[in-house]
Amino acid sequence: MVLYEQNGAMVRAHLQAGFNLVGEQALFWNLADIFASAANYNPNKVWFEGYVKPGVSFRSSLSQSETLYGKISGVWSGTIGIDAFDYGDTGRVTLEEVYVGFLTENPDGLSVDLSGGARELKLGTGMLIANGGGNGFERGALKLGPRKAWELTGIGKVMYDGFTAAGFYLDANEVPSNDAFTALAGGDVRYDHSDGGFIGLTYGNVINSNSAYPKAVPGEPPDIITGAREGLNFVNAYGRTGRLDGALTNWYFSADLAYEWNDRIDMQAWGGRGQVAYTFADAMWTPRLMYAFQSFSGDDPDTAALERFDPLYFEGSPSAWATGSKSAMTFINSNVNAHQVELSVKPSVQDTITLRYAHIRANELRSPIQFGQATRFEFADSDRDNIVAGVTDPHLADDVFLEYSRIINRNTFLTAGVSASFPGKGLELAAKQDLPVWLGGFVNVVINY
Repeated sequence: MVLYEQNGAMVRAHLQAGFNLVGEQALFWNLADIFASAANYNPNKVWFEGYVKPGVSFRSSLSQSETLYGKISGVWSGTIGIDAFDYGDTGRVTLEEVYVGFLTENPDGLSVDLSGGARELKLGTGMLIANGGGNGFERGALKLGPRKAWELTGIGKVMYDGFTAAGFYLDANEVPSNDAFTALAGGDVRYDHSDGGFIGLTYGNVINSNSAYPKAVPGEPPDIITGAREGLNFVNAYGRTGRLDGALTNWYFSADLAYEWNDRIDMQAWGGRGQVAYTFADAMWTPRLMYAFQSFSGDDPDTAALERFDPLYFEGSPSAWATGSKSAMTFINSNVNAHQVELSVKPSVQDTITLRYAHIRANELRSPIQFGQATRFEFADSDRDNIVAGVTDPHLADDVFLEYSRIINRNTFLTAGVSASFPGKGLELAAKQDLPVWLGGFVNVVINY
């Protein structure tokens, strides 16, 4: 949407909006009735959420090689009804992106891109650095998650012949009711091949944070280490194949590995994922089958050190780094592993049907599995009056998710889905009873100009 274009300057308007109707039954496998009965949590919910994100951007050519650019946008979001985390009938208006940048392009040499302000930044595949904005709770729009921009960034990039070296400073735009004042800095180096593949390495350090970590204590509730995230170092190696030829035509491979350490609290942790996919290009509806295994270390209750993986600001959609579909609302990427299978077909250019299955397990027994997510259920393996975080059997859940997506036109997209999460033996032993299947469904429309 061009508002103005003259003398090398261009101003564009932007508009994104989303509307989502969600229904859930036996939320969190009804564990609230067992471990938090005084909260009177209703596990059956229906809510409607939406957002509008208007914005204006500009680009101005200062010379043949130099460009000044920037953008300002905001988000108006809200929820009608009570959502899965027991928040509802609420919403907020916030700034989203407010940044300015300078780009100098040299096709035969170094190009430089410098920017500062509130803007989006995703590194690698989104394993650790992707969603800089917090959603849900008092801001509403829990599922749609319209906020992705960091509250404050400083980003510098140098580019040459497919290689990019970047330095960054990031301050997260966290939900005010749970703001840990997290800020981090680091660098990223990557190479993008002309076939669409890439490989890279990210290093970062958490400069400031009030975020706490749980520490496993045998036979007792976990210790809570306040301010534990501050000083965290992380390294993330990542790579994906692009278009392959010869015997590997129609194949796709991806690998990610991360290592974290914090000498201040004696912490060492790891996480990673491998993916392989094949597209049946000559078959009806062009089926694509993908298998992925991802795993994130948990804290060993028998050591004095801390081995819990911190997923930081990962991209948490089922098509990205979610562990399961429904279970991802409970299990963050720490002390879990998952075998995940995805089958997608395209009945037409505009329609895609995707079936996802995830088998989810704990890496460490009697160790915190889920922490810092909304209602913060703890899973007991002892008497109900003496809740101990962790499970005694590694099987947590099996998730099934059927999704339909349609491109209505170039600006309008429809998505609908139904899902079910079957509780595993670990959860049922913790609850000391059989647990129900957690069911849900949704339909949403997103408009993007």
